Amino acid sequence: MADSCCDMPPETLDFEEPIAVLLKEIETLESLPRTLALEREIESLRRRLESVRAELYKTLTPWQRVQVARHQNRPGLEDFIQRLFTGFVEIHGDRRFADDHAIMTGFVEYQGQPVLLVGHVKGGDTKDKIYRNFGYTRPEGYRKALRAMRLAEKFRNIGRVGLEFMEDGR
Repeated sequence: MADSCCDMPPETLDFEEPIAVLLKEIETLESLPRTLALEREIESLRRRLESVRAELYKTLTPWQRVQVARHQNRPGLEDFIQRLFTGFVEIHGDRRFADDHAIMTGFVEYQGQPVLLVGHVKGGDTKDKIYRNFGYTRPEGYRKALRAMRLAEKFRNIGRVGLEFMEDGR
Protein backbone atom coordinates (compact mmCIF):
# COMPACT_ATOMS: atom_id res chain seq x y z
CA MET A 1 0.00 0.00 0.00
CA ALA A 2 1.26 3.52 -0.80
CA ASP A 3 2.50 5.84 1.91
CA SER A 4 0.72 9.13 2.54
CA CYS A 5 3.59 10.90 0.73
CA CYS A 6 2.34 9.34 -2.48
CA ASP A 7 -1.36 10.13 -2.20
CA MET A 8 -2.52 12.13 -5.19
CA PRO A 9 -6.05 13.15 -6.00
CA PRO A 10 -7.41 11.54 -9.14
CA GLU A 11 -7.94 15.01 -10.61
CA THR A 12 -4.41 16.21 -11.27
CA LEU A 13 -3.69 19.68 -12.55
CA ASP A 14 -1.78 20.13 -15.80
CA PHE A 15 1.46 21.18 -14.15
CA GLU A 16 1.31 18.16 -11.78
CA GLU A 17 1.79 15.68 -14.63
CA PRO A 18 5.39 14.75 -13.63
CA ILE A 19 4.08 13.86 -10.17
CA ALA A 20 1.23 11.80 -11.61
CA VAL A 21 3.64 9.83 -13.81
CA LEU A 22 5.84 8.95 -10.84
CA LEU A 23 2.82 8.00 -8.73
CA LYS A 24 1.54 5.70 -11.45
CA GLU A 25 4.96 4.07 -11.71
CA ILE A 26 5.10 3.53 -7.94
CA GLU A 27 1.57 2.11 -7.96
CA THR A 28 2.50 -0.31 -10.74
CA LEU A 29 5.63 -1.49 -8.92
CA GLU A 30 3.73 -1.93 -5.65
CA SER A 31 1.31 -4.32 -7.33
CA LEU A 32 4.19 -6.67 -8.22
CA PRO A 33 5.47 -9.41 -5.87
CA ARG A 34 7.87 -7.94 -3.33
CA THR A 35 11.61 -8.43 -3.65
CA LEU A 36 14.52 -6.59 -2.12
CA ALA A 37 15.45 -4.99 -5.45
CA LEU A 38 11.84 -3.92 -6.00
CA GLU A 39 11.69 -2.36 -2.52
CA ARG A 40 14.84 -0.36 -3.28
CA GLU A 41 13.40 0.78 -6.61
CA ILE A 42 10.14 1.89 -4.97
CA GLU A 43 12.03 3.75 -2.26
CA SER A 44 14.18 5.44 -4.90
CA LEU A 45 11.06 6.52 -6.81
CA ARG A 46 9.50 7.88 -3.60
CA ARG A 47 12.60 9.99 -2.92
CA ARG A 48 12.52 11.22 -6.51
CA LEU A 49 8.81 11.97 -6.16
CA GLU A 50 9.41 14.10 -3.08
CA SER A 51 12.19 16.06 -4.77
CA VAL A 52 10.11 16.59 -7.93
CA ARG A 53 7.10 17.65 -5.84
CA ALA A 54 9.20 20.06 -3.76
CA GLU A 55 10.80 21.60 -6.85
CA LEU A 56 7.49 21.86 -8.69
CA TYR A 57 5.61 23.56 -5.86
CA LYS A 58 8.53 25.87 -5.14
CA THR A 59 8.27 27.39 -8.62
CA LEU A 60 4.51 27.75 -9.09
CA THR A 61 3.21 30.71 -11.05
CA PRO A 62 0.53 32.88 -9.41
CA TRP A 63 -2.19 31.23 -11.50
CA GLN A 64 -0.98 27.74 -10.56
CA ARG A 65 -1.16 28.75 -6.88
CA VAL A 66 -4.77 29.82 -7.43
CA GLN A 67 -5.51 26.47 -9.08
CA VAL A 68 -4.05 24.60 -6.11
CA ALA A 69 -6.01 26.76 -3.66
CA ARG A 70 -9.24 26.07 -5.55
CA HIS A 71 -8.67 22.36 -6.13
CA GLN A 72 -11.86 20.50 -5.39
CA ASN A 73 -10.08 17.89 -3.24
CA ARG A 74 -8.18 20.32 -1.02
CA PRO A 75 -8.79 19.90 2.70
CA GLY A 76 -11.67 21.88 4.15
CA LEU A 77 -12.51 23.09 7.64
CA GLU A 78 -13.97 19.75 8.69
CA ASP A 79 -10.74 18.00 7.67
CA PHE A 80 -8.68 20.44 9.75
CA ILE A 81 -10.99 19.97 12.74
CA GLN A 82 -10.62 16.21 12.50
CA ARG A 83 -6.82 16.26 12.13
CA LEU A 84 -5.66 19.21 14.27
CA PHE A 85 -8.16 19.74 17.06
CA THR A 86 -9.90 17.80 19.80
CA GLY A 87 -13.22 18.27 21.55
CA PHE A 88 -15.05 20.30 18.90
CA VAL A 89 -18.27 21.80 20.26
CA GLU A 90 -20.19 23.60 17.52
CA ILE A 91 -22.11 26.81 18.15
CA HIS A 92 -25.29 27.14 16.10
CA GLY A 93 -27.43 30.12 15.17
CA ASP A 94 -27.19 33.87 15.40
CA ARG A 95 -29.80 34.15 18.19
CA ARG A 96 -31.90 36.40 15.95
CA PHE A 97 -33.02 34.58 12.84
CA ALA A 98 -31.42 31.29 11.83
CA ASP A 99 -28.30 29.18 11.52
CA ASP A 100 -26.16 29.70 8.41
CA HIS A 101 -24.55 26.37 7.57
CA ALA A 102 -21.90 28.02 5.36
CA ILE A 103 -20.24 29.33 8.55
CA MET A 104 -19.11 26.83 11.17
CA THR A 105 -18.15 28.06 14.62
CA GLY A 106 -17.23 26.30 17.81
CA PHE A 107 -14.78 25.75 20.60
CA VAL A 108 -11.94 23.24 20.28
CA GLU A 109 -8.68 22.40 21.97
CA TYR A 110 -5.43 22.84 20.11
CA GLN A 111 -2.41 21.37 21.88
CA GLY A 112 -4.24 21.68 25.19
CA GLN A 113 -5.21 25.31 24.65
CA PRO A 114 -8.89 26.28 24.30
CA VAL A 115 -9.54 27.94 20.95
CA LEU A 116 -12.51 29.48 19.17
CA LEU A 117 -12.80 28.27 15.60
CA VAL A 118 -14.68 30.24 12.95
CA GLY A 119 -14.69 28.80 9.49
CA HIS A 120 -16.23 29.04 6.08
CA VAL A 121 -17.49 25.69 4.74
CA LYS A 122 -18.30 25.08 1.10
CA GLY A 123 -19.29 21.42 1.28
CA GLY A 124 -18.03 18.23 -0.32
CA ASP A 125 -20.58 16.30 -2.35
CA THR A 126 -23.69 17.79 -3.96
CA LYS A 127 -25.96 17.10 -0.99
CA ASP A 128 -23.49 18.74 1.40
CA LYS A 129 -22.98 21.71 -0.94
CA ILE A 130 -26.73 22.32 -1.00
CA TYR A 131 -26.85 22.07 2.81
CA ARG A 132 -23.94 24.55 3.04
CA ASN A 133 -25.49 26.85 0.38
CA PHE A 134 -22.44 26.25 -1.83
CA GLY A 135 -20.36 28.26 0.64
CA TYR A 136 -22.29 31.49 0.14
CA THR A 137 -22.73 33.13 3.49
CA ARG A 138 -25.98 34.78 4.51
CA PRO A 139 -26.27 37.68 6.99
CA GLU A 140 -27.08 35.27 9.81
CA GLY A 141 -23.71 33.58 9.22
CA TYR A 142 -21.85 36.81 9.84
CA ARG A 143 -23.94 37.40 12.96
CA LYS A 144 -23.17 33.85 14.14
CA ALA A 145 -19.43 34.43 13.66
CA LEU A 146 -19.61 37.75 15.50
CA ARG A 147 -21.60 36.15 18.33
CA ALA A 148 -18.98 33.40 18.68
CA MET A 149 -16.14 35.94 18.71
CA ARG A 150 -17.89 37.98 21.40
CA LEU A 151 -18.39 34.81 23.42
CA ALA A 152 -14.68 33.97 23.12
CA GLU A 153 -13.82 37.55 24.12
CA LYS A 154 -15.63 36.99 27.43
CA PHE A 155 -13.26 34.10 28.11
CA ARG A 156 -10.04 35.73 26.89
CA ASN A 157 -8.67 35.95 30.42
CA ILE A 158 -8.58 32.13 30.52
CA GLY A 159 -6.66 31.90 27.28
CA ARG A 160 -9.20 31.54 24.50
CA VAL A 161 -7.67 32.30 21.12
CA GLY A 162 -9.59 32.78 17.88
CA LEU A 163 -8.73 31.04 14.61
CA GLU A 164 -10.43 31.66 11.29
CA PHE A 165 -10.47 29.32 8.29
CA MET A 166 -11.74 30.94 5.13
CA GLU A 167 -12.36 28.81 2.05
CA ASP A 168 -12.47 30.26 -1.42
CA GLY A 169 -16.15 30.29 -2.30
CA ARG A 170 -15.63 29.34 -5.94
